[in-house]
Amino acid sequence: MKPICFRQFGRLLAGVLLAATALEFLSAAQAQTIFTNAAPRPMPRRPSIILIVADGLGYGDLSCYGQTKFQTPNLDQLAAGGVRFTSYYAGDAASSPSGAALMLGRDSGHLTQRSDADVPLAADDITVAQILKRSGYHTGLIGEWDLGGDGTSGAPWSKGFDEFAGYFDPGDAENYYADFIWRYAPKSILNPTNNQREDFIGREMLYPNTGGNRGQYIPDLLTKAALNFVQINQPDAFNHYRPFFLLLEYTTLRANTAETARTGNGMQVPTDAPFSSEPWPQPEKNRAAMIARLDGHLGQLLEQLHKLGMTNNTVIFFTSDTGPHREGGVDPKFFQSAGPFRGMGGNLYEGGLRVPMIAHWPGRIPAGQVSDFTWAAWDFLPTATDIALTRSPTNVDGISVLPALLGQTQTNRHESFYWKLQSREVAQAARAGDWAAVQPKVGAPLELYHLKTDPCETNNVADKNPDVIKKFEILLKNQ
Repeated sequence: MKPICFRQFGRLLAGVLLAATALEFLSAAQAQTIFTNAAPRPMPRRPSIILIVADGLGYGDLSCYGQTKFQTPNLDQLAAGGVRFTSYYAGDAASSPSGAALMLGRDSGHLTQRSDADVPLAADDITVAQILKRSGYHTGLIGEWDLGGDGTSGAPWSKGFDEFAGYFDPGDAENYYADFIWRYAPKSILNPTNNQREDFIGREMLYPNTGGNRGQYIPDLLTKAALNFVQINQPDAFNHYRPFFLLLEYTTLRANTAETARTGNGMQVPTDAPFSSEPWPQPEKNRAAMIARLDGHLGQLLEQLHKLGMTNNTVIFFTSDTGPHREGGVDPKFFQSAGPFRGMGGNLYEGGLRVPMIAHWPGRIPAGQVSDFTWAAWDFLPTATDIALTRSPTNVDGISVLPALLGQTQTNRHESFYWKLQSREVAQAARAGDWAAVQPKVGAPLELYHLKTDPCETNNVADKNPDVIKKFEILLKNQ
C-alpha cells in the first residue's frame, strides 16, 4: 500500500459532490407548486449538524457537570453557549446497542444489537445519516463504528455516509497507535474528473506507527480529519450551500486490552501532562489526560468553525455512549465519573445510562441553559431530521425535542423510557416520571427507586409501592 500523507488525508477523506441531492419527502402542496407558474418558495438555508460521541465518558467527567479534580474549559464553554441537559440517557449501557439506538431512533428493546456481540445493522435499517443524505446533506463518519464493517449490510457507506475514516473492530479502535486506518471515499471525491473507476474501500497504512512505533496518536489524527472535513465541506456558493452532517466518534476513554495485560495500565495517551505531578494512580492520571486532550480537540473544532464563519449555522451535539467503565486499571469512583449516581457502564442503574448531553446552536438555542428535561439517544434522529426540515420514519421510538432545545414548550413527551441489556443475562430497566425500575437479571424481583428524592438509587422502595411495581411489570412485559 502507498503511504498516507497526513496533509492529503483530510482532502481524500472529504470532498465536494458535484450537485446537491434533491430534497425528498415533499408534501402534496409542495409537489403541486412545481407544476404551476408560481415560483416555488425557497428552502431556508439549513444548518450543518455535528454529533460528537465520546466513548465511556461519564456524567461526572466534565467540570460543567461537577468534576472538581480537573477542568474541561472548552466543553464548559460549549455548554455555556447553549443548553446542558441533566436528565439525558444513553441508548443502552453497552456501546453497540447504544450506537444503534442513536442512529436508528429506536430504544434497545427494539434492536438486534447485543452488549457482547457486534451485530451489523440490517439492510432495511434506516439511519439518520441516510435520511439526511437523501435530503441533501453531505455526510461523514470519523472514528469508531460498531454496527457493521466491510462486506456487511451495516457498513458505513451502506448506511448513508459519503465518507468514512476509522475502525469497525473494537479491538482495533482501542489501539491508539494503530498502524492502519479504514477509509471509504467515493470516486467523485478521490478524483473530481471521475477518471477513478471505482470507490476506495480499504486500509490506509499509518507508517509512523509501524513496527511498534508511536509516531501518530489516533485521536489526534481523527481530529485533523474532522477539521479538514469541516473546511472542505463548508456550505458555500460552489456546493450550493449544501449543509453537512458529521458524526465524530471518539474512543478516547477505552483501555487497550493488550497494554492492560502487559502493564496493568491500558489508558494510552502520549503524555499524562498536566497531571504528571498529581499524587494519583497512573491509570487515573492517564484518564484525566485523555479527557483534557479530548477537551482540546473540541476547542480546535470550535476554533475552526469560528474561522470559517460557520458558528451560527452549525448545530453541535456532544454526548457519550455509556457511563464510565472499569477498564485499564481505572476506578470510576476515583473521579466520581458517574457523578452522584449508582453504577457504571455495563449496568442499567443511573450511572450506566445517564450521560452528558450538550447542544449548541448560537442564535437559536438560548445560551446558559441548564435543563432537566428528560430525553434519550433515540430522540436524536427525529430531532436532527426536524432541524434539517425533513421527515423521520414513522417506525421510530424517538420524538423530536427541538422545542426543548430552543427553549420553547415541549408539548410531546415520553410517558416512559425502556432499556434492555442483552448479554449472558438479560437485564431490563425503565423510567416513568420520577420513578425508575431495574431488573438486574431475568427472574430477579424488580427494584424501584424514586429519583426525585433518591437520585443515587440507594433505597429500594418496591415493597412499599405495589401499585407502581405492577405498572412497571406491565410496561416491561409489553416490550
